[in-house]
Amino acid sequence: MSSINPFLLNHGFTLRTNPCVSPDFCLDWPRLQAALAAGSKEVKRWPKSGFKTAAGDWLLVEHEANGDCAWILSPSGPTAPATMQERFTLADGTHAYPASWENLLALKNLVQEFSPDSTLFPTAAGRLGRGTLGVGARFTTLHWPAVEWAMSALELGMTANQNSIPRELVYNVEAMLAGKLDTVPFPFIGTQVPEGHQGQSVEGMSHGSVLSKLKTGFHRRRIPWSFNADHQPIGGKFDVREGALVKGCVLASYITFDLSPELAAKTSARPEDLPTDVINQVRTRLRQVRVKLEEGELFALLTAVWPSIQKMKRRDELYTRAREELFTTAIGRSYLRELSIDELPGLTSPETTAVMLSLCEALGMKIHFIAPAFGFQKNCPYPDQNELERLIQAQWRVCSAFDVSIGFHSGSGKSAENYQVMGRVTGSRLEIKTSGRYTYEMGRALASSQNPSDIELWRDWYQFTLEMAVAGAHSPDETECKAARTFVTTALATAGEPIDVYSSPAATRAALARLKPSPDHMFFFEYNFLFILASGGKPEKASLGDHSPSGYRQRERFYRISAEARLAYAKNVAAYLIFLAEHTGLADPQRCHASLRLLGAYNTYDELVSDISR
Repeated sequence: MSSINPFLLNHGFTLRTNPCVSPDFCLDWPRLQAALAAGSKEVKRWPKSGFKTAAGDWLLVEHEANGDCAWILSPSGPTAPATMQERFTLADGTHAYPASWENLLALKNLVQEFSPDSTLFPTAAGRLGRGTLGVGARFTTLHWPAVEWAMSALELGMTANQNSIPRELVYNVEAMLAGKLDTVPFPFIGTQVPEGHQGQSVEGMSHGSVLSKLKTGFHRRRIPWSFNADHQPIGGKFDVREGALVKGCVLASYITFDLSPELAAKTSARPEDLPTDVINQVRTRLRQVRVKLEEGELFALLTAVWPSIQKMKRRDELYTRAREELFTTAIGRSYLRELSIDELPGLTSPETTAVMLSLCEALGMKIHFIAPAFGFQKNCPYPDQNELERLIQAQWRVCSAFDVSIGFHSGSGKSAENYQVMGRVTGSRLEIKTSGRYTYEMGRALASSQNPSDIELWRDWYQFTLEMAVAGAHSPDETECKAARTFVTTALATAGEPIDVYSSPAATRAALARLKPSPDHMFFFEYNFLFILASGGKPEKASLGDHSPSGYRQRERFYRISAEARLAYAKNVAAYLIFLAEHTGLADPQRCHASLRLLGAYNTYDELVSDISR
């Protein structure tokens, strides 16, 4: 069991209201054992979670008071699986195992050895490597049932679990407990925030995403889904930590390689250090795809990116080796690759895309998605439809020649027309990466709730973002001030209010106070994700990304929302995914419209969840 479990237990945290912090989904195995032995009614059996392996029939059970889970095996023979740990035999002859991280990894082999087409675990199967929706979330796991419903209703596999690691997820809980997490610069708030600012661990998210699909019975639908370890940092200061990053991401079936740390370090190779065979392969490939690049430009680009590409190759080998050591099947070892070049300065030229794909091809790294920079802003439509089409067409001519799909990062909040051109030009060979949208949709759900606890949470959350905006708008930091004033001015102008409100913090606050609280205000969208782990819900910079008990008590507030808010949130998330699937061409429009009608008919959250397995 993980060393973080005593920390959580000692501070009164449970998996029911603070899931996915620990890699384990059983914090107190002795207590759960006793409850199982006594036949306690507090132990819930999840009836839709059943599945088979060669060892027999399995079922997931959960202690309803605290969320601790166990696997129950009804054995098909006298021998229990040797790879499963801490077996406890019950009076009826069934075996119970704690839902530990180690047991989850062992169970993956048992499941995929018995049924390679199982969709219990994330995989790279089906169309996932050609067209998908990337569903990230910056704060909780509460969106998962809605994602499972949407995949089921549309019969469309998605990248159903996606987060940046270590920026958003805690890459190593031991480092967290020791206070050794690094920080991430957030220029728009003028400070550094600790890594893992969502609070949960990458293993915990991996574990929880599997259990969610068992509880709802989604695995019965046999629809493949994937888990993307997004923006895996290559090079720079991350060299010393890459072993821990690889270890934490072993259940990810999709890796996004982010070269920006090494490129930012401005290491470069000498022309004579470039392997001749690689240079020749790149030249040949560029001729084949009809990309012209002057020799001087080619060598300038090659020498600039060669160190980062070498480190990407090394990291890729580590990912491959880790899966070969842990998993026994081809489906269990395979994963998709994305090359992210969207966070580099400026728009990405087709020539740069061609060179980067040629290098990866020459080094034997099959790339499934590449993310060029199109100049997207989060939650903002692209303003010029004709220019967007021109940019995508230029990239698609290269990507299609390499049989690579385009990843559209910062994909939230674009217009229907934007998504239509993305789908039309690429033939739906794309991924739309969305993240901040689902935090916004939670804001919408809470703002519409009639539940007193939800209303209080919404009020505090909105006020947090308002105070962040006021402080930022009067910050001496030029970047922070400029960003905050953009957010404030946009919100005021949209509401038809005066925008000359910066004579003092009090004047700015008074202007914003005249607005009706709404998740549609730009400052709410931009600052809302920082609330989840803000100690005491305070907007001070020192409170952000707090991995102490105070920060996790703040996080608990979201897991205590009402059934009314959960239903509204699920409907919001599912409707947005249907919108994306329809306009990108990933799903049939008639099916999308029928799914929206079905979604609108639910009166309770339980009704929606019960339909996932159908």
